[in-house]
Amino acid sequence: MTGLWQVSGRSQLSWDEAIRLDLYYVDNWSMAQDLTILAKTARAVLGGRGAY
Repeated sequence: MTGLWQVSGRSQLSWDEAIRLDLYYVDNWSMAQDLTILAKTARAVLGGRGAY
């Protein structure tokens, strides 16, 4: 559906940064973080920030 790197810069991030964010997410999962990511998803999609 979405992930931390998708709402943290998408295509503006390097491969290493995207992997680091994915690993951070797995190591630090919480319901609060998931809700934050979902809230940021709408802003990222509507704003188009970081998209090609």
